[in-house]
Amino acid sequence: MSALTVAVLLCLVSAVCYAGAAIAQERVAATGPGGGYAPLRRAGWWGAVALTCLGAGLHVVALAYGPLSLVQPLGALTIVFALPMAALFARRPVGAAGRRGALLATVGLAGLLSLTGTPHGDTLDRAGAERPLLAVVALAAVALAALGARRLRHPGARGVVLAAAAGTAFGMASVFTKAVAEDWTTRGVGVPALLPGLAAIAVLALAGMLLSQASYRGAGLAAPLATLTVVNPVVAAAIGVAELGEVFRYGATGALLAAVAGVLAATGVVTLTLQDAKRPADSFTLPRARRPERGLVPAGADPDQG
Repeated sequence: MSALTVAVLLCLVSAVCYAGAAIAQERVAATGPGGGYAPLRRAGWWGAVALTCLGAGLHVVALAYGPLSLVQPLGALTIVFALPMAALFARRPVGAAGRRGALLATVGLAGLLSLTGTPHGDTLDRAGAERPLLAVVALAAVALAALGARRLRHPGARGVVLAAAAGTAFGMASVFTKAVAEDWTTRGVGVPALLPGLAAIAVLALAGMLLSQASYRGAGLAAPLATLTVVNPVVAAAIGVAELGEVFRYGATGALLAAVAGVLAATGVVTLTLQDAKRPADSFTLPRARRPERGLVPAGADPDQG
């Protein structure tokens, strides 16, 4: 089995893990009382955490076997897997609008990432203030988005903003993961010098997990997941272009195609958001035991009458 085949298989399993985690998170959000970023007493939430960690681990291993230009676009399969899995396991219908939105978001995201060129060998400056400044700016942006979401009354809009904040946190965590990995493998940096970067990764990843959980509260599955799936790699790619010397392929033509891909991805997210806005908040199918039984009559009434 070739290394490329191994990378593709790992990406597929990773996407399934991420999709399962998203479904579990929304189910916890839809069936639990009140809000909450970390429902620690819910077994389903811990299952989502485990699936997220497994998916992240498989994604990192896939990067060791395959090129970034292949591995990152395959991450868009998360939403492609999540919608049919939700229909199968959670009895949540996808609908034509959901399929169309997921397709647009996936095609747009894959187009953006496939047009990102290879880096020119630049890296984040470890000795200077570049990394601390980037971490502070990222955390401030995530915090502002989370605070702004609290002022939004519509659950769909609030979920999308929280998902965007989560995607930003996860994307920046990927940037720092790449930087720390390069320090360790290429420059031979010792563990003590890696601790600040590892701390930034831990804080950003934790923030992403908590915000993604909150994004599903009343917003459904499709719109928050599509937003997170698009924002996460786009943020990482933007840092790559701005700080690591990465450019779009094919020059001006590639930049124009990237703009078109971005419009497609945004259209897909808007489509999914509008679809879930029309869906009732209790869209999850209740277990059969909790449904009102057919023929049930009010207390004190004569069942033989009428």
